[in-house]
Amino acid sequence: MSFTATFKSIKSVVPLLDRVLVRKFKPETKTASGIFLPQSAIKDPLPEATVIAVGPGAPNKEGVVVPPNVKAGDRVILPSWGGSSFKVGEEEYYLYRDSEILAKVQE
Repeated sequence: MSFTATFKSIKSVVPLLDRVLVRKFKPETKTASGIFLPQSAIKDPLPEATVIAVGPGAPNKEGVVVPPNVKAGDRVILPSWGGSSFKVGEEEYYLYRDSEILAKVQE
């Protein structure tokens, strides 16, 4: 379930602790030859996303702040569950904990 935000820009969102703000990739709606695909032919959103912003990190048991493993601009693989979703305008964004992110895509 997602909610629509009252602010106008995603730059207003600053994740706290070990939270990571991401935007999932959208599935292709057009083939390479220019044919538009019907909604029924489009698969669920890919579990891949771009990191928009990260929090400063969360304290461990000793009280030392552990920084997140990702940074803004990274491409990541997400689990099929979890994350808190919200919309800014027509775009949907998600907040995940750093530990919920499965992998970072290195190119």
